[in-house]
Amino acid sequence: MSAIPGEIGAGVTFRATVFLPVYPAPEWSVDLILRGPGQIDLASTDDGDNHLFHAAASVTKDWAPGHYRFELRASDGVDVVTVETGETRIAPDLAALGQGFDGRDHVRKVLDAVEAVIENRATIDQQSYQINNRSLQRTPLDELMKLRAKYRAELSQKKRARRGGGLGPRYKVSF
Repeated sequence: MSAIPGEIGAGVTFRATVFLPVYPAPEWSVDLILRGPGQIDLASTDDGDNHLFHAAASVTKDWAPGHYRFELRASDGVDVVTVETGETRIAPDLAALGQGFDGRDHVRKVLDAVEAVIENRATIDQQSYQINNRSLQRTPLDELMKLRAKYRAELSQKKRARRGGGLGPRYKVSF
């Protein structure tokens, strides 16, 4: 399990404690390096044997939202070791966003668009038509239904992951 969360909110306090028994504080220091739409470098402070990362909301409000690659590097003053690498996302500061912000992710946007086409299709009979030298051909309804099922499954998977995932289907049992 990663020491760095999958999503970090801009405009809110960021705090993460990293436990590295092989690289304990204060003998080792650890840096968090984030690269993506912005460049973010955080140095840890000692918290017993642990390493504490902290960035105040006044600092994170300036972090550019988007996907970042991160690296945790431990150093004892002589050696520098990469301890962990991965990806995270900086979420935008909702307090700084104005009216009209669309916070839906890609999967939700596509699913909503496909469902709008299917709903509109109920009032349109023709699959294709031609006027003069211009023609229009619509996506067949069965393909739209397959696409909708695919994106519904993907959205469901994301919701499960946010709730903690689990190892398989959940069964409710009462005695």
